[in-house]
Amino acid sequence: MGAYCNDDLTLSPKYTFASSQDLRFSKHVHDNVHGNIYLDPLSLKFIDTEEFQRLRDLKQLGAAHLVYPGAVHSRFEHSLGVYWLAGEAVNKLKTHQVWNAHVLGLELGIEDYDVQTVKLAGLLHDVGHGPFSHLFEREFLPQVLKGSKWSHEQMSVKMVDHIVDRHHIDIDSGTIKRVKEMILASSEFALPKSAKEKHFLYDIVANGRNGIDVDKFDYIVRDCRACGLGCNFQFPRLLETMRVLGDEICYRAKDYLTVHKLFATRADLYRTVYTHAKVKAIEFMVVDALLKANDFLDIASHVLDPSEYWKLDDTILKTIETAPDQELSEARDLILRIRRRDLYQFCNEYAVPKDKMENFKEVTAQDIVCSQKSSGVILKEEDVVVSNVRIDLTRGKSNPLESINFFKDYDSEEKFSIPDERISHLLPTSYQDMIVRVYSKKPELVGVLSEAFENFQLMTYGIKAQDQGCNYAVSFSLLILSGSYRTVHKPVLGRDGKSSVR
Repeated sequence: MGAYCNDDLTLSPKYTFASSQDLRFSKHVHDNVHGNIYLDPLSLKFIDTEEFQRLRDLKQLGAAHLVYPGAVHSRFEHSLGVYWLAGEAVNKLKTHQVWNAHVLGLELGIEDYDVQTVKLAGLLHDVGHGPFSHLFEREFLPQVLKGSKWSHEQMSVKMVDHIVDRHHIDIDSGTIKRVKEMILASSEFALPKSAKEKHFLYDIVANGRNGIDVDKFDYIVRDCRACGLGCNFQFPRLLETMRVLGDEICYRAKDYLTVHKLFATRADLYRTVYTHAKVKAIEFMVVDALLKANDFLDIASHVLDPSEYWKLDDTILKTIETAPDQELSEARDLILRIRRRDLYQFCNEYAVPKDKMENFKEVTAQDIVCSQKSSGVILKEEDVVVSNVRIDLTRGKSNPLESINFFKDYDSEEKFSIPDERISHLLPTSYQDMIVRVYSKKPELVGVLSEAFENFQLMTYGIKAQDQGCNYAVSFSLLILSGSYRTVHKPVLGRDGKSSVR
């Protein structure tokens, strides 16, 4: 990632409002990424509720702040950022396209109603998130709600209804219906669009069509800033130049590499921050603590009722840690280990070979335990954590830019896709990595577990950890930066001082 410059990340102070009165009746807050954000009266009715204010106690990056100390930003500020960018995006489309309409006949018919709906969708898109970001949804709930397909997007929709009903917010049902459709637009639970036209509006906040949306614009820049990383992806460039052609948001052909940087920077964040080896170790400990506390505190039941769900946030750990109840002693002990940095130990990792990716089956603790050879210590599944980390450019093994359309210039009505080979031979040839990591819950088992993991690699792929210290994390970051990211297939040493991640 390139050098960080805060000035480049701040949007222009030229704000566009639906009416001249909006600014007078709006409240403004100063955001450390976007500068002044103006909150309109309707949005404030949602913001000034206990359900939305709960987002202040949900860290955007879960447990990452225990590795990256600056990553203490919350879902609250992210939601305000997405609200603001959503409004900027729809207003820029409205203003810029009207300017060209007399030439191309591209009048979009964007009304004040559309602007308000898109902004509300941006504001409320994350109101259904649980404690510790995606950890709650992807790691904890699947173990306590077997077979459930619970998602934070669906809970966001339920929370929107709950807020409207509980606080008697005067808003028409049609607007709320469209807001919920926009929140779910990129998920597997997407609803049929109620509007017969202007489908491009549904791609602004959560883009299920090609993955370019203002949600990513905000969290990529905000997360890079909080973690002290550079960010060479410039979203204002895309906001200024995007156009709608054929009911689809398209981008200038000359901005192809800017779009690519969006996905490359996201992938780099996944590798270096979101799935950092120590971040994941801490997250596994948090999950185990929640699992041990679940029966006593009945945590999982909160997801069934929005009126109870809003009471659940990151402070659940402090509740467990300070409660005197004997039933929470095991959970308390795990939290104490986190506080004292007595973490689950990272043993080793390897990247699944490219030719094995198609039929890859997730590795389990049982696979590792069964690979143990004769030893004085017998491994148990409950002492092992296996992490199957998938990193891609938002479209699995496919190139996300294949689903994006471009235009030549502002006088053009034609949209088209651009093959990689027409841009650069340094762009990726692979778009997905699968990394398998193993952790030991007990420090004394690290050596035995590392050996069993090496045996598993040898039996499965005919490879084993190399003696030289191949720094996979650094290699990955450099490849992303250079634009020549390709899947690296070398296993990485762990406990002998040559681990790829510290």
